[in-house]
Amino acid sequence: MRQSCIFIQSMIICAEVNGDRPKEHRFLPAPLLGKILSVVFDPLMKSTLVILVVGLSPALVGAHTPNLKKLADQGSLRPLRTVTPAVTCTAQSTLVTGLMPAGHGAVANGWYFRDLSEVWLWRQSNRLVSGEKIWEAGKKKDSDFTCAKMFWWYNMYATADWSATPRPMYPADGRKIPDHYAEPLALHDELDARFGQFPLFTFWGPMADISSSDWIAKATIHVMSTRRPTLTLTYLPHLDYNLQRLGPDLDHPRLQQDLHEIDACCGELIEAAETEGRRVIVVSEYGITPVTDAVHINRALRQAGLIRVRPEEFGREILDAGASAAFAVADHQIAHIYVNDLSRLSEVKHLVEGLDGVEQVLDEEGKRAFGLDHPRSGELVAISKPDRWFSYYYWLNNDVAPDFARTVDIHRKPGYDPVELFFDPAIANPKLAAGWRLAKRKLGMRTLMDVISLKDTHLVKGSHGRLTDTSDHGPLVITSEPDLLEADGPIDATAFKQLVLDHVFN
Repeated sequence: MRQSCIFIQSMIICAEVNGDRPKEHRFLPAPLLGKILSVVFDPLMKSTLVILVVGLSPALVGAHTPNLKKLADQGSLRPLRTVTPAVTCTAQSTLVTGLMPAGHGAVANGWYFRDLSEVWLWRQSNRLVSGEKIWEAGKKKDSDFTCAKMFWWYNMYATADWSATPRPMYPADGRKIPDHYAEPLALHDELDARFGQFPLFTFWGPMADISSSDWIAKATIHVMSTRRPTLTLTYLPHLDYNLQRLGPDLDHPRLQQDLHEIDACCGELIEAAETEGRRVIVVSEYGITPVTDAVHINRALRQAGLIRVRPEEFGREILDAGASAAFAVADHQIAHIYVNDLSRLSEVKHLVEGLDGVEQVLDEEGKRAFGLDHPRSGELVAISKPDRWFSYYYWLNNDVAPDFARTVDIHRKPGYDPVELFFDPAIANPKLAAGWRLAKRKLGMRTLMDVISLKDTHLVKGSHGRLTDTSDHGPLVITSEPDLLEADGPIDATAFKQLVLDHVFN
């Protein structure tokens, strides 16, 4: 009976949205109809949409974001007290589990896998994250609870009912073909048929723009209207790009345009949610702070004789993590320092503390205070000053840098590289250069997409990872249901899971 009612509700709302009902018979506005049907047919749970807008802070919500401002004015906006490191994988894992990094284990966007003696970033299996997830808690409360997880990280093999996440194809000839992974499998072809191939090359890299967020928003609306999940989680990365390229300067015309663009995506999602009687939450993982340049932490460790490299063809150097006495996995404004030779631990700590641009170095006690005392964490964790970030560079001469260093390659690089957001300024016509390399690949020739600079770390104008000095420039939560916020002040990231459940079950 319950399923039949939901099906009828869905058919009525879809007809309203698609304009199938004659105008003279539309006796109720679609949002009101959706809310009435939601109350009549689903009294136990309130369908909820969570929109994760990367890099959004209270300071950015205003004249350039009318849809988000309207939601905040009609509901409530609060700062989010996030975790360290304030990076995608760590923050999202805390949001969905309610645990600190020491509990869920996602201590950064990647880490040193000690049993493999290798550094891996941007892994995708949900099994890497410990703890009960929001959707699992929802299913415990009501077996009819369902969840769609659209492009949040650690999305492969998650226990959500429907999901999609970036997953390029890597043929043996060296190409990288845009694609995404979806569950159930049929959803992949359905989304491709409706919206075209997922625009991977605008999801990250020097060509990153609004088209990837727009694709995700439209795919999310489609899944909401056709599957009717109780909880929908969607991820819009667009703001992150130019906030890192340009810094959080609201006076910059390009950033103003970005705010308008992402607000339009949010507006479409909010309208679709309201039409279906859904509650709406907007959240961000971190705020962006202005930066001037990088701290080359691994070069300092290399010069101190702590890092070993392995020479490969043409003398190119590969980090030999397992043979190094100490090395750092750089991740924005955080660096996990793995010290294989513990007899040199104090030496390493003293060296890193003395580097220009380092604010503090956490030892075991410090990690415990930040909730980072997990076996995956480095023996030490460095935090940069507000205006700096950590590079992963470990070579001392660009002539021997590994071949992947000048490409967009988030998996081979043993650390995060924001310079991937820029074409090398030394290339006169970078798009033509990239197009020529791509053409050669399509002709079957092996060629590198070597269009990224190795010497222009100063290009990066915004970063994140450390906690922001003011909440106005940090992450936020906006809700359509202000009555579900019990007190004034910031919301802890660890409380977000319960907040979402309250939206569904209260």
